[in-house]
Amino acid sequence: MKYTEREVLQFVEENDVKFVKLMFCDIFGALKAISVPAGELQKVFDKGLLFDASKLSGFMNFFCTDLLLFPDPNTLALLPWRPQQGRVVRLFCTVKYPDGTVFEGDGRSFLKNAIEYARGKGFNFLIGTSCEFYVFEKNDNGKITKIPHDFAGYCDTAPADRGENLRRDICITLEQMDIYPGSSRHEGGPGQNEIDFQYSNALRAADNLVTFKNVVKSVADRNGLYATFMPKPLCDRPGSGLHIMLMCMKGTENIFAPRLGDMSSEARSMIAGILNRIKDITLFLNATAGSYSRLGSALAPKYISWSHENHAQLLRVPMESKEENAVILRSPDNTCNPYFALGLIIYACLEGVLTKAKLRDAADLSNEELESCAEKLPTNLREAVEAARDSEFLKEHLPEELLEHVINEKTCEVNEYDRCENKEMFETVRYFYNL
Repeated sequence: MKYTEREVLQFVEENDVKFVKLMFCDIFGALKAISVPAGELQKVFDKGLLFDASKLSGFMNFFCTDLLLFPDPNTLALLPWRPQQGRVVRLFCTVKYPDGTVFEGDGRSFLKNAIEYARGKGFNFLIGTSCEFYVFEKNDNGKITKIPHDFAGYCDTAPADRGENLRRDICITLEQMDIYPGSSRHEGGPGQNEIDFQYSNALRAADNLVTFKNVVKSVADRNGLYATFMPKPLCDRPGSGLHIMLMCMKGTENIFAPRLGDMSSEARSMIAGILNRIKDITLFLNATAGSYSRLGSALAPKYISWSHENHAQLLRVPMESKEENAVILRSPDNTCNPYFALGLIIYACLEGVLTKAKLRDAADLSNEELESCAEKLPTNLREAVEAARDSEFLKEHLPEELLEHVINEKTCEVNEYDRCENKEMFETVRYFYNL
């Protein structure tokens, strides 16, 4: 639902809203928030809210620069888990400098620019997502453990699946925020769950992903549990990914819809665009050293390949007759900043179609067969950093300061990881409690 500033202020007044959470992400996708009394909202709309960026490591290490938050009225949502008297709403914000220019690390603005660029070329991207996460027990003192919430398997049911009620609570909470899951299930790992989302425009899809992670963690905590989006929390069990389903509309036509058993030339070029740039953008899709423990295992992709049917390939393009047919990108995980991730995917698609990139025919090969003929995804964070450092594509589309900061921060991270003898302990301390 679209709101104007006036309608937001009216909603706040009529619904006993006492506090407004101004939400924003740092450049690495970590959700941040500042709460203001509802009576201050008009002033925040007019002048923004000043905050000290130097205290946030994900804001490019500013030491003497304040930034301003400007709420987007279209992102109004009640937080259902907060009190019903003296209610709390959230608004996502644009991050700007005091002179009014947009901060280079503002992911929502980056994605908006990608959407507008695509629209100028005649394309509108719709995104659906499939999000996996693990749930763990807390002990009697409320401390987080690594004991899975259950030991069920893929699509199991209660009583083996103890996550059924938790997923129900998550989905109901999301619906109260006008976010609509398409389906939910138990995944293959113990305590592992998956919730899929309906298609929406790219900006809303990114907002929904950020909200989803916040809801999952909040609802799990309310139930005395701990949820994590760490890509590989259990070293001998399947990892958790973020599958991105990509539709592209040209007018009223979905260009990925099959045509006489084949794909359109534009669809083939867009797929080629993703394949051509996937190494460049992997750092922004799989952002931690722990991300690479998942790739190449338990059907997570290892090679830069595509297929119509093989669920283990990087890109899967089902040849279904329905108009919602989409390209499914299977390498990303929830360590990404979804605004930068989706924006870069859109730019890769558009580069493909504008240069009329050629797509080799699909081959449903096994990993053993692909070993001899397909290029690999980056196998660790260092390789992803080097691919990003050498990428003209990223230099073209990302602000120079942002790209330099991400590469520097991730270089430090991978150096720490390489020096650490106990990699499992590093991943637990660095990621398990924070993702």
